[in-house]
Amino acid sequence: MNKRAILSNKSFLYMTEFFAGMSVMAVELGASRLLAPYFSSSQIVWTIIIGTIMIAMALGNIYGGRSADKNPDPDRLYRRILIAAIWIAAIPVLGKYVILGISGLLIITISTNLLIWAALFACLVIFVFPLFLLGTVTPSLIKFSVDSLETSGSIAGRLGAFNTIGSIIGTFVPTFVTIPAVGTSMTFLIFSGILLVLGIIYFVSPKQGGAGGSGENGTGRGNDSVHEQGSDEEKETETETETGSEKKTVFREKKMKPVNGKRLIAIALIAFVLCGIFGHSDSFAFWEDDLTYEGESVYNYLQVKEDEQSVALSTNVLFGVQSILMKNGALTGMYYDYAMASLYMADVQNKDHLDVLILGNGTGTFATQSERYFENLKIEGVEIDGKIIDLADRYFEQPEDIQVTEYDGRAYLNAVDHQYDVIMVDAFRDITIPFQMSSVEFSSEVRDHLADDGVMVVNLNMRGDEPGDINHYLCDTISSVFDEVYTADVPYTTNRELFASNRVRTGSGADGIKEMLRRGITAEGREELRVLMQTILDELVQYQAGDLVMTDDKAPVEMLGIRQIDLIIQDEIGYYKEQIKRGDFSF
Repeated sequence: MNKRAILSNKSFLYMTEFFAGMSVMAVELGASRLLAPYFSSSQIVWTIIIGTIMIAMALGNIYGGRSADKNPDPDRLYRRILIAAIWIAAIPVLGKYVILGISGLLIITISTNLLIWAALFACLVIFVFPLFLLGTVTPSLIKFSVDSLETSGSIAGRLGAFNTIGSIIGTFVPTFVTIPAVGTSMTFLIFSGILLVLGIIYFVSPKQGGAGGSGENGTGRGNDSVHEQGSDEEKETETETETGSEKKTVFREKKMKPVNGKRLIAIALIAFVLCGIFGHSDSFAFWEDDLTYEGESVYNYLQVKEDEQSVALSTNVLFGVQSILMKNGALTGMYYDYAMASLYMADVQNKDHLDVLILGNGTGTFATQSERYFENLKIEGVEIDGKIIDLADRYFEQPEDIQVTEYDGRAYLNAVDHQYDVIMVDAFRDITIPFQMSSVEFSSEVRDHLADDGVMVVNLNMRGDEPGDINHYLCDTISSVFDEVYTADVPYTTNRELFASNRVRTGSGADGIKEMLRRGITAEGREELRVLMQTILDELVQYQAGDLVMTDDKAPVEMLGIRQIDLIIQDEIGYYKEQIKRGDFSF
């Protein structure tokens, strides 16, 4: 075996380790962004991603070590790197179709934990193979780098250090640079290109002791034509005996079809260019052709869709609308309308001004709608995603007098010393509730920032009535802090609005919330609001608290949320599953 000239200095091997580590972490973070619009970015999904990738890397380490011991030819490693580069480049082209294909298949075959199983199988199919190949890098490089046992420890240490440093950079660059700037698809292509360049540099390097850059060795066959599996060639011996003659042995080589390194480079370049052409789009909802805006931020996938009646924001592909603007100024017909009941409960009609804080302002639907109907509101919004704040001004006509701060909702409460008449909590990251905003400690902080007759209104976006579901946990938790808790289901949606107050302590009675809403309806002169508020009043149900209280230390919102979403999905597709079982496809 003739070594290539580039390996005469171990610097290239260290560089390979560095970029391999960087690419692994970039792919892992890219995986989270690829899956999040469909399955959320919850701790559960992150667990699936990390666990799957660790399994792939472990198997790659085992295979890489055995392969290097069996045939310590660097060509084999760099061929694997080229193949990994091609696969990673193809993820933006095919990944979204694989996700939806797997999800569609599982919908009709399983009954529980649909999102968990779909995320797991999607992760296995899309990411295991390229990361398995990258997992072979470290043991292979150790084999190629170690010249003697006396230096084996220091060389292995340096390789590990380069891998770790690369992994660190590969963690920060996608999150803070490439994904926000150019998107998830281009991030995959960028790091695929880095691996591709490594392979190209290696294979165009001339060989030592061979015929220079021609790639030919002494046998007249390039050493880069080593087959990836098994030995380079198999020899078969045949013995023939002829009458009256001596025994003669004939050697015949039985060669497996070689894969030439330079040919693989050509294939990889063509594949990369094609993936760059067809996979550079940031579109996750590839079936949509009329989106007003589609992009990504540090926190979310963002999609704005517009029609003649409204403009809507969604931070996920498959579930719901997070903000909406009605162009004619009408009520939305969604939970934002129900949330306005909190303004009456806080006596908006009899106060000079009402201080309102919105944690999870989004593009300002509740704030904008409330200002259309009431002139005595002073509204502050808190939104963690700066790009969503920009979209509010760009597409959703958010009034300039609404002060919006780019900050985490709970951290904002800790930073301000002010009391509000209404605090609305509508803080979700894609389809999951941040655990730190679902605990008893958080509810206590909200209570401490409310006036004596103030009202907390919470959007529960996954309503359900199963014992021990996420709504029972949230309502029990809030009820442990507030004296009065009422709920009202929003028709034709999965939303439930919760209203909480300590008004009973002011001497207004145990039904202070309902009484204030009743007074507001009596004084309301606008018919559409009066009808809506009367509907809410009729639907308000006082919550009977249990003991399912969540704390900062224990708040299993991801598992509870996934379980509830699973029930919602099963309820929605139940009819179609029955049709399929009967063999009736006339949907």
